[in-house]
Amino acid sequence: MTFPDNKLTVRSPADLVAVVPYLLGFRPAEGSIVVLANRDHRVVFAARGDLPAPDAPAHEVLGLAAHMLPIVCRQKPITDIVTIGYGNPEHVDAALHAVGEVLTAGDLSVRALLRVTGSRVVNLSCDEPTCCPPQGIAFDATASLLAVQATAAGLVALPDRAAVAARFAPVTGAARDAIGHAADSALARFKTLSAAGGAAVDVAGAHALRDALRQPDRRLTDDELAWLTLLLTRASVRDLAVELTQPHDPHVTFWAEITRRAHEPLVPAPATLLAIAAWRCGDGALAAMAAERALQVDPAYHLADLLLQALRAGLPPSTFDQDTGRANPATP
Repeated sequence: MTFPDNKLTVRSPADLVAVVPYLLGFRPAEGSIVVLANRDHRVVFAARGDLPAPDAPAHEVLGLAAHMLPIVCRQKPITDIVTIGYGNPEHVDAALHAVGEVLTAGDLSVRALLRVTGSRVVNLSCDEPTCCPPQGIAFDATASLLAVQATAAGLVALPDRAAVAARFAPVTGAARDAIGHAADSALARFKTLSAAGGAAVDVAGAHALRDALRQPDRRLTDDELAWLTLLLTRASVRDLAVELTQPHDPHVTFWAEITRRAHEPLVPAPATLLAIAAWRCGDGALAAMAAERALQVDPAYHLADLLLQALRAGLPPSTFDQDTGRANPATP
């Protein structure tokens, strides 16, 4: 993921490890590997992956590194790389060295290999005990000055990936039934409008979108939400929503709420819009999970698929905007 211009001064490996959850948006679990790309002492990109199981053959680790290499290389110019593994030495150390060797062979300068085990960070690329003791350095991710500064800068570190997914998890029970009834009621209205022609749907869609996004913190009624999500099934209305959605937190929260409450068959469009909003804000984890949610409901939803491919390739949002619906706004 890429980051906004928040400036946090990192003075040690412990500082860097403390701020990683705020860069990713969640705290990496054991068995994670994080690659940070730096340009002139500034983190410009982060990628996280799952390490293979401890007893996995060596080629699986090399495959993970080979997958990460072109993604990181796309961020050039890069000054150096820091790679961080989470877990016990038996699981992490050999994998970190293998990934570091692949990145180095790809003409990337690996500045540090760090292992986080519990509340200690070990620098595997430094054997000077005075600055990098073999037992590591203790750190407290929640109490560090960097964590306080990151929070003040508006960065959020959720407990784990499950907490990210919970932001747009579908409603259940009575709330789900109510939105289903509202969607059924709105469908007849939508069919009548569609019979009047696509232009009529475009006009209604533009009105509904501008009205909703003008006050994104206002909770839509079930009827308003059902009507909006039906209008978004028209590609031109969805593409207008892409243009109107701005890279700031209220729009991310808005589309997360719409995705969470939407009638299941109508989820793909708002989930994709959530992904786009999150990506533009630098939240790659939320963006990828939202795109996956859209494809879970409709595996053929082309815009979500393109978005997910771009995210996995490490492309910036500007590239995606240039290569997708702007050139062909009718693409579903």
